[in-house]
Amino acid sequence: MVEWILEPLQFGFFQRGLLAGIIVAVSCGILSGFIVWRGMAFIGDALAHAVLPGIVISIVLGIHVLIGALAAAVLSVLGIATLTQHKGFKEDTAIGVIFSGAFALGILLMTRVASYKDLSHILFGNILGVSNLDVILISVVGVLVMIGVFIFYKELLVTSFDPTHAKAIGLNPQMIHFALLVLVAATTVLATQTVGVVLVMALLVTPAATASLLVRKLKWIIALSIVFASASILCGFYLSYYYDLASGATIVLVLTGMFIICFILSRFRSR
Repeated sequence: MVEWILEPLQFGFFQRGLLAGIIVAVSCGILSGFIVWRGMAFIGDALAHAVLPGIVISIVLGIHVLIGALAAAVLSVLGIATLTQHKGFKEDTAIGVIFSGAFALGILLMTRVASYKDLSHILFGNILGVSNLDVILISVVGVLVMIGVFIFYKELLVTSFDPTHAKAIGLNPQMIHFALLVLVAATTVLATQTVGVVLVMALLVTPAATASLLVRKLKWIIALSIVFASASILCGFYLSYYYDLASGATIVLVLTGMFIICFILSRFRSR
């Protein structure tokens, strides 16, 4: 068993992938609680698809895909925020418009770019192919996300539970919600490196959904979300390495398996 764990660690690509995966898991786990608590599950999926044109453009320009993806994600958030400020325009409608338009643009650009095969690892994830530069960029963005949540945790907590009370004590719920969207956008970009565009919503939603089956307090949901996300990265990473499986799909299936087990346990506990 020990040899099974230690053997892959002698390879640099495995060490880089594992480090990047853990950083992504912690970032997703922290935000997962707020996403589920606020009913923002759709936003993660929408942003994951909206970054596609940024990824394609970055490949055409010869810059790192994370830079293009992050730029596209921030522009999408700005677009959603601008539309929702319009009277009578709900956020889910704005998300649908931005998501479908950006994803369609990404597909159109993909059909015009000869290097389509280069995009397969972004669409479906390839944690085993993470480079040193990827690790650096993922680490920087991941740390910034964690710091942002740590600094504004109380504000996020109050606006998540009672926006009216937040206004009464001088907070701006809309501004805090926009800041949360930016953090989700940044984390979505990180997750594309591990599970890909297609499966990124799983890392943003399933950890907190699993944790909420076991605990009720938000701080414990966040803590357990980090544990579940990290465990899925570790297990999925090793399974992907030893059995030559698609890394993104394997990680998500492990996480889904954890959810099913916890769901069954919660049903027995309720009885």
